Amino acid sequence: MNIKDGFQYKDGLETPRLITRFLTEADIPVWLEYCQDPVATAFTSIPGKTPLELAQFFIELSLKRYEENRFGGQALIHKETGDFIGLCGLLLQEVNEINEIEVGYHLLRKHWGKGYATEAAQKFRDYGFEHNLADSIISIIDPLNVQSKKVAVRNGMKLAETNAIFRGEEYNLFRITRAEWEQLKK
Repeated sequence: MNIKDGFQYKDGLETPRLITRFLTEADIPVWLEYCQDPVATAFTSIPGKTPLELAQFFIELSLKRYEENRFGGQALIHKETGDFIGLCGLLLQEVNEINEIEVGYHLLRKHWGKGYATEAAQKFRDYGFEHNLADSIISIIDPLNVQSKKVAVRNGMKLAETNAIFRGEEYNLFRITRAEWEQLKK
């Protein structure tokens, strides 16, 4: 799957409480808080990387994705307080040797349980379908990550596969099709 020619991934997306913006290297120090939290990173840590290296990796990966026209995570900023809530965005991923568009999300733990992940994930899901980027959108979730599975379900997704291969490991693959999304929007 190639992103359609001429498509320009945008930031500045708004939800009732959040606005998105592209990440910069200046976000590494604030993202370090997430990477220092062993509970938050239980499913996203990379063996051998220090929290600072992990923070740099997250931000640099999104910057690389922007440059390569493969979407990327965006900063979630609270409209009223200006707080950095976390990351969410569309990601071009290879799953089961097929390119798919994923909605990915990671929040600072102090912002968990407030509906921000669902709010942001739904915005990016809508963005993907409104711009005709794919016939379905997925979320790739560690089988033990119950919280992320709940966000995927609230995002209208259904468990599509329990042993999807992503980066050499088995994950749960949640999916929503365009037809299912159109039913949600009625």
